[in-house]
Order: sequence, then structure tokens, then C-alpha cells
Amino acid sequence: MTRQEPFAMPAFVPRVQPAAASPAHLPVMLAAAVELLAPSAGTVYVDATFGGGGYTRALLEAADCRVVAIDRDPDAIARGRVMARGFPGRVELVEGRFGDMERLLRQVGLGFVSGVVFDLGVSSPQLDTAERGFSFRLDGPLDMRMDKAGASAADLIADLSEPALAALIRDFGEERHARRIARAIVAARDRGPIRRTAQLADIVRGAVPKAEPGLDPATRTFQALRIAVNDELGELARGLRAAERVLAPGGRLVVVSFHSLEDRLVKNFLRQRSDPTAAVSRYRPPPASSPPPSFRLVQRRALRPGQEEVAGNPRARSARLRAAERTAAASWPLDSGPEEEAGKR
Repeated sequence: MTRQEPFAMPAFVPRVQPAAASPAHLPVMLAAAVELLAPSAGTVYVDATFGGGGYTRALLEAADCRVVAIDRDPDAIARGRVMARGFPGRVELVEGRFGDMERLLRQVGLGFVSGVVFDLGVSSPQLDTAERGFSFRLDGPLDMRMDKAGASAADLIADLSEPALAALIRDFGEERHARRIARAIVAARDRGPIRRTAQLADIVRGAVPKAEPGLDPATRTFQALRIAVNDELGELARGLRAAERVLAPGGRLVVVSFHSLEDRLVKNFLRQRSDPTAAVSRYRPPPASSPPPSFRLVQRRALRPGQEEVAGNPRARSARLRAAERTAAASWPLDSGPEEEAGKR
């Protein structure tokens, strides 16, 4: 597979504006991601987080390729059927978790692919639908389940002990007032169930003495609950390993993340897979022996969005893009990787 070297800032501009994928969704760092993936005719790519379909549409417009679009949210798959009709025979919509990517590809008769892209976190349609319960800006049921199955955020709030709540908010929200917030939540639930997003947001705002400029006090608590409800870090660790197994030699992996927990996990995974002699942290020395590198870094540092994109799409402000190219080496064993950041914190 031929790839361009080294990466330069992209010249690619989608013929259809990203918002066409979904009226409320603006894919972040879209041009850079597509340029890095370098789609070509006759190849297959995986959009592991279909969402509003922006990345899928851009890949299909950039080359006569095929895209397997994966999403655990049934609403996203339903929306995608409309878009897929515009690209007959070129889009395969698959409902499921990207951690199961290898199995999902086998179900549609595919093995190796030429590229995988992840646009992590919650999508704009999820945030902007009050009934999904992701946003503290809109009052709705305290849900946050991407696949509409399993325990909801309201269940966690009701069932976890005060120390467990504090640990969750501290570890997944990186919230320094976690104990104070957990104490306030437990006191409030003793008075009655906490079932609405507005209820929880008001409790958190009342517990946090002062927020950072421009940041709602409820932001980190909502992030923490969402990550826990959907096992987002564990799923990301599984997804990265799955991408390693399905990428053909020369295939590209592109990951766009939106907070430090995600980005650190991706950074450590790619650092380890591209340089097995490197330590993943100061507390964890490099292994005595490791398999040969399964990835080559395309750029050493994460790319960040430009000022123009941030001005037009505030969600892009915290985005980081990392990319790597698959080598011909075998995939690493499934038990290899920086697991402590996938929930074992």
C-alpha cells in the first residue's frame, strides 16, 4: 500500500460541508484525518464511531472506496441509512461496539482494511437530544447510555457509595472537588431520587465553590458519569487493539480525542507499539523483551485544530489527533498494553 511521506497540513476539502452529515454535527479535524488516511479507489476503511456520518461521507467523497461504519447507538445507525442511500454499495452500517471490530468485520465478510478512524466521545446529536440525558444544558432523564442498554447514570448515582462516587468523579472527571460533589449527591439522594440532568447539574453547581472561567461546574461530573456508564476507556483500549489486528500493513490508524484520559491512553498505546523499548510512564519501566513494532508513528506529537476551526466549532477546542501506520509485524498479544489507564487508576 502506497502512502505519502511525511505528513503535511491537508489540502483536502470535502465537496459537501461536514454539517450535511447531520444538521447538528460538525466533525472535528476532518480534513487532517482524511488526508492522513489517504483513501484510494478499491480500498476499505472503518469509521469506528459513525455518529453523524461526517467522516464516512468525507472518505466516500475523497475516493471510490468502501466504508464500514460502526456505532453502538441505534439512533446513529438509523440516521445513517438515509446517507448510505446516496452511496449505493459503498457503505456498510454495523450496530455494535468498536471494541468488537474484528468480529463485526467478519460478519460482513471482511478481514483486513486500509484505515481505521476514531472520533471519540459523545456526538453532537446525542448532546443535543434532551431525552438521551448526556447534557447538563438540557433537562432530561439522567441516562447517558450510548447503546440504550445496561445501567444508566441515574442508576450509578443511586447505587454507588459516597467513596465510590468520589473516586469515579475524581478519576474519570479529573475533578478536584470530587469529595465535595459526592457528599452533596448523597445528601440530595437521601431526600429523594436524582433522575433528571437538571437536578444533578444544580446539585453539583451548589457544591463547587467556584468554576474555571468558561467552564460549567457540572462539566467534569457529567463527563465522569458518561465515561463510567459506557466504559469508554475500557472500550477504547479494546478498540485500539482491534484496530491493530484488522489493519493491513501500511494501513493508517487515526484517533481524535477530546480529553486527557483518552489522549493519554492513545499516546501510550502508540508509543509502546512503535517503540517497544520505551517506558509508558515514569512508574513503569520498559519491558525486558517485547514483540517487534506493530506501528510507525506518522507524527511525533498530536495535531491540534487551528484557530479558524475552533472559532467555527467550539467542540474542537480540546481535540487532539494522533496517527500511526501499521507495519508488517504481527499484532501484539491481547494482554499487552497500558491497561492501567483503561479504568485501573
